[in-house]
Amino acid sequence: MPELPETETIARDLDRAVAGTRIESVVVTKPDVLREVTSRTLAKRVSGTRIERAWRRAKLVVLDLSSGDRIVVQPRFTGALLIDDGTLPRELLDYSTMRFQLDDGRALHYRDIRRLGTVALMDPERFAQYTAALGAEPLDPDFTAEHLSVLLRGSRQAIKKVLMDQRVVAGVGNIYANEALWRAGIDPSREARLVSDGEAAALREAVVSVLTESIAHRGTSFRDYRDASGERGGFVERLEAYGRAGQPCLRCGRRLVGTHAIDGRMTVLCASCQK
Repeated sequence: MPELPETETIARDLDRAVAGTRIESVVVTKPDVLREVTSRTLAKRVSGTRIERAWRRAKLVVLDLSSGDRIVVQPRFTGALLIDDGTLPRELLDYSTMRFQLDDGRALHYRDIRRLGTVALMDPERFAQYTAALGAEPLDPDFTAEHLSVLLRGSRQAIKKVLMDQRVVAGVGNIYANEALWRAGIDPSREARLVSDGEAAALREAVVSVLTESIAHRGTSFRDYRDASGERGGFVERLEAYGRAGQPCLRCGRRLVGTHAIDGRMTVLCASCQK
């Protein structure tokens, strides 16, 4: 967490709000979140550049700069990019790790309570190398049922684990893997290679629909996720599997099961509906 819908929401917010602004200065207060760059080098290379675009790749938020460099943020569990125009609640900035001062008087903060997320600065060659290992983007037109079926065909691992493997499908984490598998009626522990072409088509549709719907509701907030304005996501109220262990299945009424047996993460499933 954040997964694809949350990072997509943040990236879209930032693109609307800060694209075209110039970074005047950078202050890093917690340098342990930095990767591939020091505080001094970050400030030197970024100050004076213009933010051309904000976008998402997998679970990354990417800021394209006029210099050609890219600021690459991986929020992981508790990271957030927050725009402060002077009205942001102070408590949201208590865990700010760095501040990018913008030329219009606002500031862009990277906040991270547990500091497990990272901020990197990459040139185009390094960024291409870094992202080459990432898997298919599930919202791209090329992510077809046939493509997913090919990706699953050779794996003996549990389908849920494969779905969360960022080298296979980029951006899907625990929440949305649970949701998609429930929607598709597939047991999360089943070997990926045993998923039929028809089931792969249903799973592809489930992945795309749940991600799209969550983006429309600005992501899922259980604890720490905030969008660029510091607001919580609204999709948590529409979850049908994740977080509902012990509650009735919304499809058949049987009690949902929660287990850590598949991949060490919480898996919620209906033993009756998901085969």
